[in-house]
Amino acid sequence: MTRAGLRPVTRQTRAYFAPVDRVNGPTAIFDPSKDNGFQLDAPPAPWIDLGWIENFQPTTTSQIAALIAGTAGAVAAQARLALGARIDFEFRDWGKLQMALAGGAEHMNVLATDPSASRAGSGGIPLVAVPLLAGSTATELVLGAGAVAGFQPGELVACDVDYAQQVGYVGTGIAAAYVKNPVDVRQDANYVRRVTFNVGRIAQMTQTALLLTQALPGGAPTAGASVQKVMAFVDREAARFCNSGRAYLWRKRNLGGACVSSIRF
Repeated sequence: MTRAGLRPVTRQTRAYFAPVDRVNGPTAIFDPSKDNGFQLDAPPAPWIDLGWIENFQPTTTSQIAALIAGTAGAVAAQARLALGARIDFEFRDWGKLQMALAGGAEHMNVLATDPSASRAGSGGIPLVAVPLLAGSTATELVLGAGAVAGFQPGELVACDVDYAQQVGYVGTGIAAAYVKNPVDVRQDANYVRRVTFNVGRIAQMTQTALLLTQALPGGAPTAGASVQKVMAFVDREAARFCNSGRAYLWRKRNLGGACVSSIRF
C-alpha cells in the first residue's frame, strides 16, 4: 500500500554479488540488521555491485503434499516438501561478472595478441605482461613512466599473477578457474590473466599509472601481479564473443549494440 498522495516516480532493482571463499569454505552473509541503508554504489564488503537488473521474478518451487486419512480419504493435514526457490532476472549492465553468472560456462579474457603470433581459438601468444609497481591499489595500477604508453583510456585490462604451474583454484579474490593439471592449460604463464575476474576499464592515465573507472572485482592486486590489455571476452555458452560492449553469436545472429544477459538460479 502507498500513502495517499504519494506515488512512486520510478522503480528499479539492483543486484549484488559476493564470491565464495574456495579455500576456507564460508560464504558471505548479508545481515539486514547491520547492512541496511548502505549506499547503492558502495555496498558493504565483500559484496560487489552488479548494476541494475530488470524482469526480476522470484518463484517458489516448494511442493505441498496432502496427508489423506479416514475412510472417506479426506485431507487431514498438509505438509511442505522439496523446499526450493528460483530467481529470474536480466542484467542491464554488462561486464565480466555479469557474463560469467549468466553464461554458466567456461569464459576467458582475450588478451591483446602479439602481431606475429599464430591464430588460436581463444587468442594466441599475448603481448608481454607489464609488472605492477609498489603503491598499486584496486583502482590505481602503477606501471611506471613509459610502460603506461602501451595503454589508452577506455581500454580493458586484466591484472593478476603469472601462472606458476599450481593446481587448484586460480584468480585473485574470486576463483576464476580450477586447474587439475598444468598440461591442461598448456603451462601458459598468462593463464591466470586469461581467466581472472580482476578486470577493469581505464578511466584516465597519469605519467606512471592507470586509473580505473571502478575497483577491480577481485580486490587489490597481489604481490607479483602484472597487467595485460583485454580485447574481448569469449565463453563456451552458445559460442558467444563479446567485444567492447558488442555481442555476437557465432553461426547464429548479430545481437547489435549490447550484451544483454539473463540469469536463473
